[in-house]
Amino acid sequence: MTRSHTLVVGGTRGIGRAVARVLADEGQIVSTIGRRAAAPDASRAHIRSWSADVSVAGERDAALADIVGVHGAVSGVVLLQRYRGSDDDWAGEMATSVTATRALFDWAGEHLTDLGAGKAVVIVSSMASGSVASEQPVSYHVAKAALSQMVRYYAVSLGPKSVRVNAICPGTIVKEESQSFYLDHPEIDALYREIVPLGRMGRSEDVANLAAFLLSDRASFLTGQNIVLDGGASLQSHESLSRRITGTRLR
Repeated sequence: MTRSHTLVVGGTRGIGRAVARVLADEGQIVSTIGRRAAAPDASRAHIRSWSADVSVAGERDAALADIVGVHGAVSGVVLLQRYRGSDDDWAGEMATSVTATRALFDWAGEHLTDLGAGKAVVIVSSMASGSVASEQPVSYHVAKAALSQMVRYYAVSLGPKSVRVNAICPGTIVKEESQSFYLDHPEIDALYREIVPLGRMGRSEDVANLAAFLLSDRASFLTGQNIVLDGGASLQSHESLSRRITGTRLR
């Protein structure tokens, strides 16, 4: 059987790198695109990285063509890119998170090939698509909300081509790069153990495992969904949560 080949955009660090590793450990060929080239992962021979800014059409198209030329047809795409520059965040976020995503969807609709597990696109978005994260600018929120609607739109428009489209909307996630921060601030970890029903913070591997499921044929009839991944934290009423944390009771 032909080995599945997945493209991970934004796959050179953070959650994207965890996604690439999980897919490679499952035996897939993984091609990643990032603004900065990733160091080779010596323990995972099936991962290869390309350096490109996907908001620049020429760089994006050249990387996509090279990836197909090197590894052959792609069966799945995971999109994690966001703007991390220091210029106008509105223009940068729209170009990177919205316009580039549209171009990648259009490419996927024409190029994805069923290599045994179906064809699928997974977006790793954010709960800021429907809630306010005060530490992030308005551009980030608008872009994430746009991605949620794009998931629904492309699930319908690409459905006749048997392409499934879903999004993951994580809560707070501990990434490899941020582990030291949380180790230095155990009070934050303790607070999350208190407020998250499942009793812990999310990890990059939690997102990666869900992405792997959504790419697989086990999710063959699931499309157009924005899946919240927060351990159940958003299910609780504010009043109940505040009373539990403070230890107060209604009299």
